[in-house]
Amino acid sequence: MARPEKIRLGDLLVQQKLISQEQLGEALDKQKQSGRKLGRVLVEQGFVTEDEISEAIARQLGIPYLDLRRASARPDVVRLLPEQLARRFRAVALEARDDGVLVAMADPTDLFAYDELANHLGRRMELAVVNEGALIQFIDRVYRRTDEISELARNLTEELGEDVIDFGLLSAGQDSEEAPVVRLLQSIFEDALQVRASDIHVEPQEKHLQLRLRVDGVLSVATEADRKIGPALIQRLKLMADLDIAEKRLPQDGRFVIRLKQRSVDVRMSTIPTQFGESAVLRLLAHGTQAGLPDLGLTPDLLSRFTKLIQRPHGLVLVTGPTGSGKTTTLYAALSELNTPGRKLLTVEDPVEYRLPGINQVQVNDKIELDFARALRAFLRQDPDVILVGEMRDAETAQIALRAALTGHLVLSTLHTNDAPSAPARLLDMGAPAFLLATSLAGVLAQRLLRRLCPVCAAPAQLDANEREWLERDIQAGLDLSRIKAAKGCGHCHQTGYAGRQGIHELLEIDGELAGLLNGGDARAFRQTAQRKLQGSTLRDQAVRLVSEGITSVAEAMRVTYQGED
Repeated sequence: MARPEKIRLGDLLVQQKLISQEQLGEALDKQKQSGRKLGRVLVEQGFVTEDEISEAIARQLGIPYLDLRRASARPDVVRLLPEQLARRFRAVALEARDDGVLVAMADPTDLFAYDELANHLGRRMELAVVNEGALIQFIDRVYRRTDEISELARNLTEELGEDVIDFGLLSAGQDSEEAPVVRLLQSIFEDALQVRASDIHVEPQEKHLQLRLRVDGVLSVATEADRKIGPALIQRLKLMADLDIAEKRLPQDGRFVIRLKQRSVDVRMSTIPTQFGESAVLRLLAHGTQAGLPDLGLTPDLLSRFTKLIQRPHGLVLVTGPTGSGKTTTLYAALSELNTPGRKLLTVEDPVEYRLPGINQVQVNDKIELDFARALRAFLRQDPDVILVGEMRDAETAQIALRAALTGHLVLSTLHTNDAPSAPARLLDMGAPAFLLATSLAGVLAQRLLRRLCPVCAAPAQLDANEREWLERDIQAGLDLSRIKAAKGCGHCHQTGYAGRQGIHELLEIDGELAGLLNGGDARAFRQTAQRKLQGSTLRDQAVRLVSEGITSVAEAMRVTYQGED
């Protein structure tokens, strides 16, 4: 393709009747004041969209316009352009052809960028126009740090050689930034943040070290490296978390804060000894991402009812679900709602996941025998209005929490059960007195997190026999199958078919009838009555609603709600 000619964007958009001459004049005045590109000013003023600008340039130059949100590319082709050049010139190599390379550019009329890219590639360039915003997102996706992590791991392996090196010398200092192990960890964290991972798993295997990332609740392998570097990584992480680097036989927990790309991230670290060495899991908690109650995905009716429930002056409110179902996020959202100058809020947690201003948070410490029960007993002498207990773990904690709820305190806590009706039975099994439970328990919110379908590649679903059988009851009730979609996979969602997660909930409020059954200690009758009251608003019902709206797939709804079904 011949070198493109420079065009005047404003005149082009006026000529194609996308903006008026008056709008162009207003945008030019704004451009002079801000110094930003004219296209950016026009978009910010709402005169035109990025897609309209790109399509106008494509028509003028006679080259194709591509929607990168639906595009995929081979990593070896993308890397024909280094990430630095791709970001600097807003360009990406998409396809290697016999006669050249297809390069997508946000501004193909940038002659300096064209010359620099052509000089680097040394091959004929075929141009396409793309939306700049979509291009930046595409670059973030395709220039993942997997290769860099693997290369750094190889370099670290070579540097370690066969000798044992004291990695305690890599503690904080001016030169520590240059240490290979630190550079490797930085790349791992940057890659995890780029793909929105919630956890990093460092796992020594028999013949290699495995690094996995949990994204939207599902683990995937990021890279594999020589297992020799495992102790170096774990030791450096222990130093960062202020853990005992000499203790390798017992589990340890710690935390530290990292700052990457102008973001502060809390890292919660847990180590355990395994057959092939210490394994670590790093939970990533970004600062400033604390959700409020409206952000939890509750339906309007559930949001209203749950808000009223936590505004009660006293009583026990439980949030239940398996590990990783978002229980702590829900409790913190409730605390944020209750956190006013007129209330004293106390929490006892293991560990403290988010630090909230204005709230007194206590970390459990088994070494000094500061457990949930001991902290709760002390809380009652602190004149609290609201108490959060991280988890109901034993009979003593449950009884103290129930008595606190009975004596004028609002108590919030979590419990591991499959659904809301199972929670009171679990407390009874733990030894909580039936009369105390009946008078103190106000309500139970059960929840799950299910993955949302990728909005770019979701396709109409072809249901198999198992999916039809699971939906049979809803099909008989008139479920519209035409709106149901399935996961497909594209570059936008890293070929998973899903992007982001959505909460589903069921709320059981303890009324007089249910309290009477609890007081009688009849767990079976309580469960049957509770299920009748929840009919139409169970976790499964909420999941089917999202399936019918095309938000998630039948397969994902079945996976998430299966263990909650009888």
